[in-house]
Amino acid sequence: MEAWIVILAVVALLALFLVTTYNRLVTLRQRVREAWSDIDVQLKRRHDLIPNLVETVKGYAGHERATLESVTQARTAAVQAAGAPPEQRAQAENMLTGALRQLFALAEAYPQLRAVESFAQLQEELTATEDKISFARRFYNGNVRDYNTSLMTFPTNLLAAPFGFTAEQYFEIADATERAVPQVKFT
Repeated sequence: MEAWIVILAVVALLALFLVTTYNRLVTLRQRVREAWSDIDVQLKRRHDLIPNLVETVKGYAGHERATLESVTQARTAAVQAAGAPPEQRAQAENMLTGALRQLFALAEAYPQLRAVESFAQLQEELTATEDKISFARRFYNGNVRDYNTSLMTFPTNLLAAPFGFTAEQYFEIADATERAVPQVKFT
């Protein structure tokens, strides 16, 4: 009789461990997905601001067609990368960041543009959005770190694969020069 109690206790503890581990992994995976959703929201906001910014610049610097087209093309590529994995999405967003830098550099050459309130407001909103994107990336990468660490630690690593849990990718910027937030300084 005592052997059955010991066996039953061991089975109950093993079942409790499995349920607890599974639920922890589900919770961590959901946190990663929520953090990715936060990035997605901020990137959408960024994409929505850009056409207004381009139109404002067109009114003052319409003959700078190549720069305006590169921003538009980079935005289109970034929007089309919406369902892509973080690595591909980051690459598209990096191209957009570079194009925005060119646009803001162009704005420096047009003092009358810098004086336009709508341009200044759009630039300020875009800068604030870039800050939010940066925070969302850090939050996402922190959740990915916690989740991936949990997947790799013993004994969770023995249970993760059979339950279908796989490592997530970090949202990284490959080029260090692209890490800076585009800014325009009015003198």
